Amino acid sequence: MTTPIQFADLGLAEPIMRAIAETGYTTPTPIQAQAIPQVLKGGDLLAAAQTGTGKTAGFTLPILHMLLAKKPEVRKVGRPRCLILTPTRELAAQIQESVQTYGKYAGLSSMVMFGGVNINPQIGALRKNLDILVATPGRLLDHAGQRTVDLSGVEILVLDEADRMLDMGFIRDIRKVLALLPRQRQNLLFSATFSDEIRTLAKGVLNNPGEVSVARRNTASELVHQTVHLVEQSHKRDLISHIIRESGWYQVLVFTRTKHGANRLAEKLVKDGLSAAAIHGNKSQAARTRALAGFKEGNVAVLVATDIAARGLDIDQLPQVVNFELPNVPEDYVHRIGRTGRAGSSGAAVSLVDPTEMKLLKAIERLINREIERVPVKDWTPPVGGVVDVDPREARSEQRRHGGERSGGNGRSGGNNRSSAPRSGARPAAAGTGTGGNRRPAEGRSAPARSAGGRDGAAPARAPREGGDARHAGHGSGNAAQAPRAPRPAGARPEGSAPRRGALLSK
Repeated sequence: MTTPIQFADLGLAEPIMRAIAETGYTTPTPIQAQAIPQVLKGGDLLAAAQTGTGKTAGFTLPILHMLLAKKPEVRKVGRPRCLILTPTRELAAQIQESVQTYGKYAGLSSMVMFGGVNINPQIGALRKNLDILVATPGRLLDHAGQRTVDLSGVEILVLDEADRMLDMGFIRDIRKVLALLPRQRQNLLFSATFSDEIRTLAKGVLNNPGEVSVARRNTASELVHQTVHLVEQSHKRDLISHIIRESGWYQVLVFTRTKHGANRLAEKLVKDGLSAAAIHGNKSQAARTRALAGFKEGNVAVLVATDIAARGLDIDQLPQVVNFELPNVPEDYVHRIGRTGRAGSSGAAVSLVDPTEMKLLKAIERLINREIERVPVKDWTPPVGGVVDVDPREARSEQRRHGGERSGGNGRSGGNNRSSAPRSGARPAAAGTGTGGNRRPAEGRSAPARSAGGRDGAAPARAPREGGDARHAGHGSGNAAQAPRAPRPAGARPEGSAPRRGALLSK
């Protein structure tokens, strides 16, 4: 029997190994075992792995090693040696946390920048020497336009979650960023899938790349138990409230198609006595950070999210995912349920399916090459009395959706579901002068609530901390009072307990 490779076998520098040891890990995940040696060779890499398999550490660890081993020829403020591009604020914050965790003894400097928060503290941070910059495309181009960042010294470029960046319409921004980089550099492209679009992008970015893949294309995790409950749309809120309360779920991520739908569902669950919060593009960064921190700490049992807002969330051993509505794009179903069943842990994914969603369900089953079990809900009967819980705006959204429109701001085909994604070009009021009148995707951002002064006064949110260590954040969604949580089943984790340590390498 072959002995599994250990981190000690990868040749990483002692300061990095010391940081890894503190997380409690000794054995790399499959993507880490394949990607780290490839990156250390110095060549370009195209890597595919499902969400939750350890992609972030797969490039963070070797990058730290190489920057530590090679001293820069020229040091200049605001001139990073490594640039990591990512589609959402949450993912950018988590990558920055990973960099800080594994680089804590390496003496390297790093910072994160994204939209939706005041640009001035970022400008201040760029007035120092910088080794690693983690950024979303739009805010990075804002800084480039103001000449507060100098990308001429980038030695390593990482495009993380490249498939989602394409889905969100960032291809033009990516091309603008590439034009600002030196030609001689190492390029790493990480994606959940090797779609045709990803391979086209790779041809324009990568030079004779190595290739690693640890999962079949668009395959749902075998560790996730998937079930479907057939239910009318008008009864879904009552049903999900019943399931969560009767099952005693203490940590469940629920996906909705629209931002308004996420708000209404969270309000319904709170009314029914559950602790719930919603995150989506219209929430301020501070509110999103508070909601996520409360969810990780166990103070929020139910986190209701849209696809874009949930991108980049990394919750260790998340036990339950619910599709309140099926996504229009089958691949998004795989991304959603990939939030559970991570790093060798089992999980469950439940989908509430209305008769009008059967075509979407069939498309998902064709993609994953399996039929999802239809399961009746025990001890539940639909409410009677002629009152249905459907908002007129959502009904109109359903009509548009079945007329061919898309949700979530994916941009894969020509749909424009305004109720589910920020408009292209929506700019935070505090984003500074920007780069002229150029309109870009909103990076999951939204127009912030304005103060009396007419500007977004939110301070930059700190990166969410793994293991539930988010003590700086408040609880809840920032717009709804917290109600008592659901009963906890025997053997469930105590309230407020943190997930086990060592979560970071599961990214």
